[in-house]
Amino acid sequence: MEDKEKQKQFDKSYLDMAQIWAANSYCKRRQVGALLVKDRMIISDGYNGTPAGFENVCEDEVTGKTKPYVLHAEANAITKVAKSGNSSEGATMYVTTAPCLECAKLIIQAGIKRLVYRDDYRITDGIDLLARAGIEIVNLTE
Repeated sequence: MEDKEKQKQFDKSYLDMAQIWAANSYCKRRQVGALLVKDRMIISDGYNGTPAGFENVCEDEVTGKTKPYVLHAEANAITKVAKSGNSSEGATMYVTTAPCLECAKLIIQAGIKRLVYRDDYRITDGIDLLARAGIEIVNLTE
């Protein structure tokens, strides 16, 4: 029982850190943060935003919609770990909002075995796919 409580405390702490990391996003509609943790070490982080070298404006100024090339926090964390030479195989991803379908595919392919998130996303396709892939999913609300 003690191990489960300790894991829950670690999960809450890493999720709180992902929430702080989300504040780095320039997006106005939604700020999302993600951390990749393996063996209790943060191996990558990400937040939603435009690709490196692009202007830091996520929404179209006329329509207010998110620009199609904005990267999600999960994709940023996964591509960042790939660039680093580290492996995400067996890692846990902490993300402030449940992943979309596209990010769920990346999570599966990256070998991430566990996902901890706080806020639901309006579409459940991503969570449904992760469950189908056998990935452990933990929804931690405050």
